[in-house]
Amino acid sequence: MADLNTEPNIADVDGFYAELLNAHEGCSPDETHALNARLVLLLANHVGDREILRQALAAARNA
Repeated sequence: MADLNTEPNIADVDGFYAELLNAHEGCSPDETHALNARLVLLLANHVGDREILRQALAAARNA
């Protein structure tokens, strides 16, 4: 069984963060929440492993 990787794993993390912020530019709070929900579902679908997703939910909840 795999474990959730919580170590830095994104090339150019600052660049990605800037892209993430830019994606929200001009969004209302409701639009921002909807964008985040769609992003979470897309990435969860990409991961696909329910155990990893459970670990991610727990880690995010306890952060």
